[in-house]
Amino acid sequence: MSLTAEDTTGVDGRGTTDGGGTRRRELAAFLRSRRERIAPEQVGLPRGRRRRTPGLRREEVAQLSAVGVTWYTWLEQARAIQVSAQVLDALAQALMLDSSERAHLFALAGATDPTPGTECSRVVTDSLWWTLRQLEPYPACVQNARYDILAHNRTYGRLFCDLDALPAADRNCLWLTFTHPQWRATLVDLDEARRLMTANLRAAMAEHIAEPAWKSLVRRLRQASPEFREIWDRHEVVQPATKVKRFHHPGVGLMHFTPTELWLGPNAGPRLAVYVPDDAETQERVEEL
Repeated sequence: MSLTAEDTTGVDGRGTTDGGGTRRRELAAFLRSRRERIAPEQVGLPRGRRRRTPGLRREEVAQLSAVGVTWYTWLEQARAIQVSAQVLDALAQALMLDSSERAHLFALAGATDPTPGTECSRVVTDSLWWTLRQLEPYPACVQNARYDILAHNRTYGRLFCDLDALPAADRNCLWLTFTHPQWRATLVDLDEARRLMTANLRAAMAEHIAEPAWKSLVRRLRQASPEFREIWDRHEVVQPATKVKRFHHPGVGLMHFTPTELWLGPNAGPRLAVYVPDDAETQERVEEL
């Protein structure tokens, strides 16, 4: 494991305040608090007679999570070191964190949890599921910035294909736009959709460039689609924009929708997308759907 450490005085080489210092100190305090609450017996370690530290020792956490003692010590000292999602996952398991604590750990570390379903369970609350159902017959879904479909109502699930029949790993709008024949056939403006979605992904990826889930999606698309490789290699970037979308469903015909997107947090991450009929004919057809 390669390690990098910087001076932790709170000022960088140019004399400016280190904005990450507060987050690192919060992370250090959180790790200490979780470590100190776990009795050695809970993780199969002997207590011994000379134990003065409440809970686990630092070296015991390092042993349980298979990371270096020095490296873990630096974390608890709020040193400016790089921490991977894999190491955070190991620490979360070693410290017996619940789902809320795990999410807090990754947030403090500025990393995305790669565990399948983690984002969905955190974002899609019971009230949001209820909202999706109440929006019917309008198609609606919850997506993240990577175009993963985290949740959807019945109408959205029937608009492009039988979405519920697909594996969870394939429920990604970009993946389906490039690889799923029925999904592609529904998009009237397929070429434009592929170009804009790819450019949106590249723009969003600037903030997630090192995250495994983002790199895995791009790698998977490049392997599966020559069209994606060609568009991706253009390095086009655009910001999301609202325009009328045209879909052709084999059962009900052509429909025009105006998408409305509502962000579900302070950052450009998960969002609720609702497709509102743009004309009376579409309203009738979506109710039939």
